[in-house]
Amino acid sequence: MIKSIKTSGFINFSCPNGCGGNLLYSDISSNLNCKQCNISYPIVDKIPRIVDVNNYSESFGYQWNIHQETQLDSYTGLPISQDRLYAATGWNKDTHLAEQSILEAGSGAGRFTEILVKTCANVHSFDYSRAVDANARNNSKAENLNLFQGDIFNIPFNDGSFDHVFCLGVIQHTPDPEKAFFSLASKVKQGGCLYIDVYTQSWHHYLHWKYILRPITMRINREKLYKFLSHIVPKLIPISKTLRKFFGRFGARLIPIVEFSHLGLSKEINEQWAVLDTFDMYSPAHDHPQSMKTVRRWFKEAGFENSEIWYGDNGVVGRGVK
Repeated sequence: MIKSIKTSGFINFSCPNGCGGNLLYSDISSNLNCKQCNISYPIVDKIPRIVDVNNYSESFGYQWNIHQETQLDSYTGLPISQDRLYAATGWNKDTHLAEQSILEAGSGAGRFTEILVKTCANVHSFDYSRAVDANARNNSKAENLNLFQGDIFNIPFNDGSFDHVFCLGVIQHTPDPEKAFFSLASKVKQGGCLYIDVYTQSWHHYLHWKYILRPITMRINREKLYKFLSHIVPKLIPISKTLRKFFGRFGARLIPIVEFSHLGLSKEINEQWAVLDTFDMYSPAHDHPQSMKTVRRWFKEAGFENSEIWYGDNGVVGRGVK
């Protein structure tokens, strides 16, 4: 039997090959198939894989399948992910978006997915890496969630499909952040909203340990790098905490790790976050920070009005209405 994979409230996948066809599901082959250009994509563990599974995001798939719960608010008991999402979107716990559609790009293990599904919108969430498997383990019970593995440069939906497009902590880790932004912007409906954040580019930014050591660490086998950091990071946390206590945020940057005890995390969870985010600093294939001026230009050129661009805790944050 051949059928569309669309279910009530969800949007059909379109062929990312640009042929204009839809991807249809076959019970016989367990693939998504485009009759228009005769291309197919596998469904593995109930998740459509609309990508080349060997890609530049493999380090993220590795880290999120180890730390699948580490950054979930439901695991930490703190509203860290919720507060970051609300700050970027302007939403709050009473925001309900029933019958609206959300596209989440670069979900990781689903720290924001967990919050997005609570809006009652139909959430379409993807990651380029196998992190989508961790997200499935965390959030697949949500009936308003449609998960798939996809490419930010070839998002498998028609342009103008979504009321809200959401992407935090991802654009800088693509080969071309500007192209990634405009790909996301194209999926927003007229009158819809786009929300992003991206690492900040500044002169002192490049004095950060990350950019000094990355030319070496990004070339190290990820399993070996993770094993090394798992050993060394816990030993450096007390030093980092002391430096932060006396010299604030600047002091914490004097040591080549990150840790988050100032957020109120328990000792055990803080250690997990520290290992995870230190690995996240040094392992990715791409890390391309952007200036506020550049992000403002992106929103303007993409046709967003009433856009707001500001510096947040995680870099430059932007939102706008198309």
